[in-house]
Amino acid sequence: MDIWQWIQEQALGMKWLNELIGGGLSMLGLDVEGRMGGSIQFFLYDVLKITVLLCFLIFVISYIQSYFPPERSRRILGRFHGVGANIISALLGAVTPFCSCSSIPLFIGFTSAGLPLGVTFSFLISSPMVDLGSLILLMSIFGAKVAVIYVVTGLAIAVTGGALIEKLHMEPYVEEFIRGAGRVDIETPALTVRERIQFAKEQVASTLKKVFPYILIGVGIGACIHNWIPKSWIETVLGGSNPFGVVLATLVGVPMYADIFGTIPVAEALLSKGAQLGTILAFMMAVTTLSLPSLIMLRKAVKPKLLALFTGICAIGILLVGYLFHMLQFLLL
Repeated sequence: MDIWQWIQEQALGMKWLNELIGGGLSMLGLDVEGRMGGSIQFFLYDVLKITVLLCFLIFVISYIQSYFPPERSRRILGRFHGVGANIISALLGAVTPFCSCSSIPLFIGFTSAGLPLGVTFSFLISSPMVDLGSLILLMSIFGAKVAVIYVVTGLAIAVTGGALIEKLHMEPYVEEFIRGAGRVDIETPALTVRERIQFAKEQVASTLKKVFPYILIGVGIGACIHNWIPKSWIETVLGGSNPFGVVLATLVGVPMYADIFGTIPVAEALLSKGAQLGTILAFMMAVTTLSLPSLIMLRKAVKPKLLALFTGICAIGILLVGYLFHMLQFLLL
């Protein structure tokens, strides 16, 4: 086993933890090869693995984020123009560990502060769809190639979507109370290393408190799919024989609400049951970016025409990414 495979399987994938849990359950008399024992093993392993990785990643990301409070981020973004501004905004979204609903207040703040609308939409698309945490977790399940392409294509959707909204001059379709908000510049005091560590710890606790229920739900659904739903059913609905699997997965994902950490165990279980990679990733993108609660929140800030344009851009981008992975699956896995 080379060093990279060891990192992917043991450090990130924590296969040793799965074996440890399986051994412990066997000692208690549970058959881990059976449905009930296998479900319990899957549930305990994925909850512990995702929680440990999540806490570590959020701490690191939050420490980095402490150097980029909202006002400083606005000033950085204000220095760039054109597509370059969309790229920087999408990258900024990638280092913020927010779900779609948590990203909307920052989007509103950036828009109220006078940043170009396309730039703020690049942030809004990127923030829930891709982040450093998702990159690491995806690597632990699907491998480095899939994780990197997922993040790159997510950033491409964010940049393209924001640039298109900018070209179409959709500013009149932002609600008046946001366009008319005054800008308040507040200097953020420099933090010490100890204060940044404390900030990172608080972010870990806050984020874990918000996402842990979705992790439990996601892992629970994943355990049911992994051990109780026949493989033939998944292959029929979401396998390669159904050309509309990507469309179906996207439509199913929209009414749901979870962040990427809650969708990954579902994706892991679907993959093991024969679902196509593109279908799985389209589902993940739809859940994290186009969840119904986030669209309802966004409607408070923008008018229906802009909301429809945003939804359409994301949906088309997700479908294209889904079918791209559908074609490349045999090269990536």
